[in-house]
Amino acid sequence: MSGEDEYGDGYAGYADFDRLALDRSGQAEAFDAIGDRLDDAFPHKEGQIAAGRWLAETLPPGSRVLDVGSGTGLPTARQLVDAGHEVVGIDISEGMLKLARDNVPQATFHHVDIVDLRVGGRYGPGGPRELGSFDGIAANFSLLLLPRPEIPYALRALHAVLRPEGLLALGMVESDIDDFPIPFLGHSVRVSGYLRDELRQVVRDAGFEIAGEDAYSYAPASTGVPPEIQIFLNCRRRA
Repeated sequence: MSGEDEYGDGYAGYADFDRLALDRSGQAEAFDAIGDRLDDAFPHKEGQIAAGRWLAETLPPGSRVLDVGSGTGLPTARQLVDAGHEVVGIDISEGMLKLARDNVPQATFHHVDIVDLRVGGRYGPGGPRELGSFDGIAANFSLLLLPRPEIPYALRALHAVLRPEGLLALGMVESDIDDFPIPFLGHSVRVSGYLRDELRQVVRDAGFEIAGEDAYSYAPASTGVPPEIQIFLNCRRRA
């Protein structure tokens, strides 16, 4: 961080914004190429389905929900739409967005980087293309694609677009790595993570209470990636 934080969300002045956005182009290109093979590689999504169910059932009927890193739209955006909620999805991969629009035509999807959700950002509060506020947010395995120093600021950006007492369903992989390249379906993607206690602290520091937690051991199919521990936190925004 450098300079004065004029927005008060911890994102303004974050070093090398432009470089980070450019760096993510490689991530987007990888997922463009992976396409619907992503769902083939992860055929069993019990943890994500449970997190989506918690969000869908806990929110008031007809709530407005943001799906961050919506991917193919399956299963989360589909779950939320089927439960009667209004869903807005964002992703940096045009290929994933096309699949999501085909899979969940009742939802609205935008090509948006999470950095642009910050206060004053292009799609954030006060921005020229502001997406508005939300009753709930799902962020399943999207924040782990950021450099680790950026994750706390991304969480604060989500906090800024979430209404007081709004819900956040967060899915991460437990790991002590930062921007580490891994082979994934014939491509290289960079991932970050925290050990469990540190993840809880980062989430709390960003302004959330943790209402529930689940963990699953998961071995992706045909990816060459070893088994992982997936952590799902059910969170509520502190006012």
